[in-house]
Amino acid sequence: MCFNSVLIQLDCRSAVSCDNMETASYFSDLQYLLQLEKDEELRQYENLMRGTSVQQRVEMGMCWYPLRVVETGYGFGDYPFVILERTKKKDQPHAFSGGKMAVVFSTEPHAPDPWKGAIQFVNGDQLKLIFFTDEAPEVLEWGKLGVNTVPDENAYREQENAMKLVANARNCRLAELREVLLLNKPSVIERAVDLPEMPVHLNDSQKMAVQLILQTEDVCVLHGPPGTGKTTTLIAAARLLVNEGEQVLLCAPSNAAADWLTHKALEAGMRVLRIGNSARIQEALEASTVEGHLKQHPQYGDIKEYRKRAAELRRMAGKYKRQFGQAEREQRKMILSEAKAIASEARKLEAFILESCVDKAEVITSTLVGANHSLLDKRMFSTVFIDEAAQAPEPGCWIPITKAERVILAGDPFQLPPTVKSQEAARKGLSVTLMEKVIDHIPTALLNRQYRMNEKIMAFSNRWFYNGRLEAHEDVSNWAIGDDPVLEFIDTAGLGWEEVQNPETQSLTNPEEAQLLWKRVLALSETLHGKKISVGVISPYRGQVGVLNDVFTDMKEVLQAAMDVEVQTIDSYQGQERDAIFVSLVRCNSRNEIGFLNDYRRMNVAMTRARKKLVLIGDSATLGHDSFYKALIDHCELTGAYRSAWELVY
Repeated sequence: MCFNSVLIQLDCRSAVSCDNMETASYFSDLQYLLQLEKDEELRQYENLMRGTSVQQRVEMGMCWYPLRVVETGYGFGDYPFVILERTKKKDQPHAFSGGKMAVVFSTEPHAPDPWKGAIQFVNGDQLKLIFFTDEAPEVLEWGKLGVNTVPDENAYREQENAMKLVANARNCRLAELREVLLLNKPSVIERAVDLPEMPVHLNDSQKMAVQLILQTEDVCVLHGPPGTGKTTTLIAAARLLVNEGEQVLLCAPSNAAADWLTHKALEAGMRVLRIGNSARIQEALEASTVEGHLKQHPQYGDIKEYRKRAAELRRMAGKYKRQFGQAEREQRKMILSEAKAIASEARKLEAFILESCVDKAEVITSTLVGANHSLLDKRMFSTVFIDEAAQAPEPGCWIPITKAERVILAGDPFQLPPTVKSQEAARKGLSVTLMEKVIDHIPTALLNRQYRMNEKIMAFSNRWFYNGRLEAHEDVSNWAIGDDPVLEFIDTAGLGWEEVQNPETQSLTNPEEAQLLWKRVLALSETLHGKKISVGVISPYRGQVGVLNDVFTDMKEVLQAAMDVEVQTIDSYQGQERDAIFVSLVRCNSRNEIGFLNDYRRMNVAMTRARKKLVLIGDSATLGHDSFYKALIDHCELTGAYRSAWELVY
């Protein structure tokens, strides 16, 4: 089978030799940057808690308050959970999502200390917290409850430990992979490998990428621009490796991305074990989690009996909770001690069973941090895939690499970069990913056919970011929503719609722009004639998302027959797509400042979410002083996609 080899880059000319001292210095510097990031996240959190009121944190999206308790109980791992629902400020943008840590608190006088838990899911105005304790925290029995976001320090510890392990590796496979990834030696491609027949559903560039993965002995990169089937390609490669008897590890930076890999691996018919805290995994994937595998084991009934007895003892202890005599306290302590011992026996039996479950799995999926789960202790994998590697801070990538015989980095460095809170750490290099460092120097396969966008939507991104190497598949190249224009830039210059800064959140808004966007969505809905479409309304600024949410919440009934509309930040839309995307760019000021819009990768994400229609609304007088946005506006003018807002407003 012959493929276009121009899509594989094999340039190791810039690789330089490096001794152990230089390696130690490299990881010492990286540890320092990670410490800066950790310190900054903790500093921001402490300042937030100390310097803002509960109501201010609610406005900033960092807190839900007040809450009501919807349900409590014991779930995965016999850990207590609570489902909480916010009763005010519903639909307001927030920073909560499945997999993050949060603390529940009470503002009642003399209430117990706040208690940390992991968010299993957020669904509308409800979220579910799991507490890794033997019983539910006492704070839940109080009124005036709220939840705050909180940093997860465990993730930092795991990254620190992995980098120490990598830096100290000598005369082993990890040391060899380290030298390849630090560009001190070339990555080997074994051309003599007998290749299996490629899956027929893959296109030529995808087949070539799978071939590269199968022939790689050390490290290679899969570059997957938007809509090109990166996950499809990864899963096809994993399926072929599993067919050869290998057990592979599929990782991603976030729980959402790891869950998506799990879903696609299951679709491909592989036996999948999703590793990680159950609180951070979608409930729909429960059967693939360690607990799900456990429930299918013949001895699960014994574990249930242990848990049932432990629950009965906890209920007995609860009768003493509001009695404060010495005898009652001792009795409660004794009962809880027995419950704890029984729960411990249940967990020991779980551990024994799950060890065999890991052995039987063909594919293990996890987050980067989750790759160091105790169930994977001392295990090695023939192939480790790191998906969304261009979004992953480098320290996190070294965690799964410590378990690899070979490494496949997959992603797109022209989409959203990692989130780095410390400006100093970002400036000194923490925002540069491992994939970005190696992509030009080790074997790389580019997926060049996209299946998402009309070619008019794709055109500017293709030229600016991908050197014109992408092509739209014939099934999508000309699709549209009726006769409606596929691409529009609506220019608000001259209308005086100045951006406004929220004094509490410091985020920017542009209310007039939000109203115009609403009118354009409404105008589109009137052309659909009974056909329903999906619409994404997005902005780079959280404050503007709040304004847009207010506008669209009031008008949901007007649109619901024609559209499914979701309002979110650009960052929240990475990995998603909609029939139509409307983008509010917000910035309009006499200083010609565009702030973090100058990270063009964010705009690449925004523009490439759209399948059939893309509408950008912004002020050319402000944006046009930047080379990227000037080129974008010029492109829209040349292709007939430019419109002045004057004709729509007056």
